[in-house]
Amino acid sequence: QVQLVESGGGLVQAGGSLRLSCAASGRTFSDYAMGWFRQAPGKEREFVAAITWSGYSTYYADSVKGRFTISRDNAKNTVYLQMTSLKPEDTAVYYCAAKFLSWSTRPSDFGSWGQGTQVTISS
Repeated sequence: QVQLVESGGGLVQAGGSLRLSCAASGRTFSDYAMGWFRQAPGKEREFVAAITWSGYSTYYADSVKGRFTISRDNAKNTVYLQMTSLKPEDTAVYYCAAKFLSWSTRPSDFGSWGQGTQVTISS
């Protein structure tokens, strides 16, 4: 399994920006597609963004398309989520996850998860 540690969460005002990072260890990072998910209180965990093992292709939930950007640096074993134009409805715990080889939008397809980082957007 891949071990994942997220960082970069916090409290920002609506319209602001944050960059989340997720550092991986334990396996060959470039063998894994990476995803970001989020979970708000009382809601199910939902897909936010994914990136293929090469970084060549990215995928986004409609709710964040045009505002969030996922990227990765395989030399640093790190995946990022740049979030801009943040809205109160983006408030959630954000998790990064790793899936061997191919990407997915389903949380159940990802075998490794970080502990999560809280993102709170004030109106």
